Amino acid sequence: MSSATPTPSTPRARRLPLTGVLRLGRPSDIWFKPALSVVASVAPPNLTLLALGRLDLAMYTMAGSLCALYAHNRPYAARARALAQVVLGMVGGLALCLLTASLTDDAVVLVTVGAVLAAVQKAVCDATRIGPPGNVVLTFISSASLFVPQTLGQVPGHLALALAAGAWAWLVGMAPGLLRPHGPERRATANALHAAAAYAATRGTGAGHARARATAAAAVQAAWQTLLSTGARATPRHALGRLLVRAEVALSAPADTEPERLRVWARQLCGRGPIPRAAESRADADELLGVDAEAGAPHRPWWSRLRPLAPIAVRTALGCALAGYVSLALGVGRPYWALVTAASLYQANITLTWSRGVQRVVGNLVGVLAFAAIAPLAHLGAAALVLCCLALNFGAEALIGRNYWLGSVCVTPMALLITEFAGYQQPGELITQRALDTLVGALAGFAAAAAVTNRRAGDRVEHALTAVDRAREQAARLLAEARPAPAALESARRGLAATLVELRATVDAASGEWWQRALPHERVVLTEQSGHRTLAATARRQGLHTRAGTDMTTEDVRP
Repeated sequence: MSSATPTPSTPRARRLPLTGVLRLGRPSDIWFKPALSVVASVAPPNLTLLALGRLDLAMYTMAGSLCALYAHNRPYAARARALAQVVLGMVGGLALCLLTASLTDDAVVLVTVGAVLAAVQKAVCDATRIGPPGNVVLTFISSASLFVPQTLGQVPGHLALALAAGAWAWLVGMAPGLLRPHGPERRATANALHAAAAYAATRGTGAGHARARATAAAAVQAAWQTLLSTGARATPRHALGRLLVRAEVALSAPADTEPERLRVWARQLCGRGPIPRAAESRADADELLGVDAEAGAPHRPWWSRLRPLAPIAVRTALGCALAGYVSLALGVGRPYWALVTAASLYQANITLTWSRGVQRVVGNLVGVLAFAAIAPLAHLGAAALVLCCLALNFGAEALIGRNYWLGSVCVTPMALLITEFAGYQQPGELITQRALDTLVGALAGFAAAAAVTNRRAGDRVEHALTAVDRAREQAARLLAEARPAPAALESARRGLAATLVELRATVDAASGEWWQRALPHERVVLTEQSGHRTLAATARRQGLHTRAGTDMTTEDVRP
């Protein structure tokens, strides 16, 4: 172990990137699922309101319908819980905002409530790890509803509309499980196999192999977490778990692994055939028993993860409030646009926040130009307005995985068209206000991020290093025993793997923060190396390493 420790140094601001911020990536392998889901969720309520001549109520049904955007990567047992929580969270935030709007029309009070609620939504979404689109959709709906005139008597009916649309969104989100009940678990395992194959192809040497290993380890850990949330369906979990064992073997012995075999398994998982299966041994059975034990063990509650998120929550509250107040001072009629822009910026560190800010500004400015082109078509009639919004909903979800700015090109005109459900407005005024609020929100949001620095990021790196050291020592003690209990050795190995993934994520987040002491990079590298060697030793002790080339069979567990 290196004696390198964090050394006091003058805090310095890191250079903010410009190159690559707008570069397009590969689309998600399930990009069409959230895109189709949001259309299926939004269309029936909006078309019903269109038939009834009450499009002015569409904002409330949209609140529930947009919940269909969440939890597409989760197994259906976990997705059912997550979607229900999102719907309840959406309706709860909407209720608070509608009550506030019915009690006061003071714009400063409304902006303040919106900023505090945005900070709470950001912290809760990060703590629960709900995934994309995170807090942005919740904040958009809640902040917009603050500025819609209300009376107390109207609130129950509007909430009922949101809850009914949310129930429909829950059904839309769960419907694919009827055709492919194990699809999310299969995709997560396939992603882990692909990432492990990419690392195995490096043979553990050459430029970029460390990053490839970190990516593969994170993918394997994510796949295990997915399997652990599958509920009582033990058969597919065991079949997929055996494949994840092979991915772990690739991490411990890349030179002895055939990357193409992992890729073949991954491709088969992405299809509709049976799950590929490697012949099971006693060590495999021990490991999967350990997985079952972990699935049944109590987990740390999500609210225990709130404390480290305090700096980001403070950034969000300060940035959103500042953006809203500046927008009010400039006389903009919809200050919630600036508030939402600020809320959408905040990422794990200030460097990522800067990148998101650039993407948001570019996407919104291009989006207002798209709105100028679409508005004449949307103004042909109420039906045209609804259809244009549906098309933009699909486009936003189909494109946002390529890069955030590209999805914003569709999100911006869609948000502008939603404001016209209650009546057509002058496109020039909407374009001017949206462009101004975008710039105000981005500048205010980033200023808050720069002012509220996360100075404890370095402390969390130290805690993560200590956790890895303890997990490695625990595994080493078991390895020194003549006959360690298989369940204990498996538990120690998986605990060490999880702490290594957490260490890499913590270091990556801390490396993008401003104004903090130097990070112990040498110690991080040495800790990761020793941890990886211990993982390899546990794999060899369990007999996993020697089975890296086991022949493949198939198990008839359908998609």
